[in-house]
Amino acid sequence: MSRLVITKGQDGKLCGLDPAGQRAYAKWRRAVTELAPGQTLGFSFWLPRCPEHHRFFFLRINRLLDRTEAFDDATKLRHWLLIGAGHCDFVPGTDGKPNAIPKSMDFESMDEADFCELQRSVDAFLWTLHAQAVLWPALDADQRWACMESFFGEFER
Repeated sequence: MSRLVITKGQDGKLCGLDPAGQRAYAKWRRAVTELAPGQTLGFSFWLPRCPEHHRFFFLRINRLLDRTEAFDDATKLRHWLLIGAGHCDFVPGTDGKPNAIPKSMDFESMDEADFCELQRSVDAFLWTLHAQAVLWPALDADQRWACMESFFGEFER
């Protein structure tokens, strides 16, 4: 698979980052230009992670940690949220039953688009009755919902 890193030149046009990138970009552009009607072309792209978004994600985890007694450690809470969001692998445990192991969310394994999807999945998980029951087991359903509304309200712009 070819690797292509593009940038915007001083003239405002897209170009390869270096001479090898220029050649790869020219090949890609030619493949797109010569595409016949009905023919397909697949490609992958990588959006660099936004450090501010990353910090915001962890800020929210720490704020949630302050609001619950179910977890005493931000790393454990993060792992639980990743598993709840489905960002995990299942491996057989010592008893043969599958155990969820959270996947990495570091900058090298996840680009910004994937990180945004992960945050959406975590948010969706937090709105489930199950997640709320784990976070606030002593409260009734209406109180848990109010806690979640208050939590998310803290981050509205």
